[in-house]
Amino acid sequence: MRKGASYYGDHHSMSITIVTSSESCYASAMPRKTDARARAIATAERLFRIQGFTATGLTQIIEESGAPKGSFYFHFPRGKAQLAEEAIDHYVASRIAVLRNISANTTGDALNFVREIFRTFAAEMVASDFQYGCLMQNLANELPALDPDLTKRVARGFVDSTEVIAEHFRGCGFAPARASSTAAALVAALEGARTIARLERTPAVFDALADASVQSCAAPRG
Repeated sequence: MRKGASYYGDHHSMSITIVTSSESCYASAMPRKTDARARAIATAERLFRIQGFTATGLTQIIEESGAPKGSFYFHFPRGKAQLAEEAIDHYVASRIAVLRNISANTTGDALNFVREIFRTFAAEMVASDFQYGCLMQNLANELPALDPDLTKRVARGFVDSTEVIAEHFRGCGFAPARASSTAAALVAALEGARTIARLERTPAVFDALADASVQSCAAPRG
């Protein structure tokens, strides 16, 4: 397997297009919208991933999205909290769409499923020049002390996206308990890989964790 930025930047085998526009850097699997409301959500999602929740102000979101202030408050009368809800929901839906796409292309194959997940997430990191963290991870580090409702929304996002992974493992013959624990471990590894990749500015950690995860999946089933 080739390593390095050129590999991840050129990886297209899963027919998921990684993009770097302000609307989304996750995948073009989700429909692209161009109205003011959608631009505001996409801008908030991008800034939350780069800067975090607290460091991102409404003024910056409005300015960078190009939305008139009056239009913004028409769409989001509850302000930043409502916008964060929408950003979380969009991010989770995008993440689930990517995972389901990978699952559909690796049906019944746990090992390639794992490798493709790590490759796809690594490609996104490279495409964003190592700027993007996981929106849910970023918000999970800040929100518990700020907004319990948003915290629950983030927690649900992790549960729902992790279940997609567990579902694939069950389809590969894993017992339910093993499928759930393997999926949880995989998600934890991905979130840690993002953090390390942002610091080191290299996707190498994704390769290392992919190898370890594949070995774990290939281990005898107890």
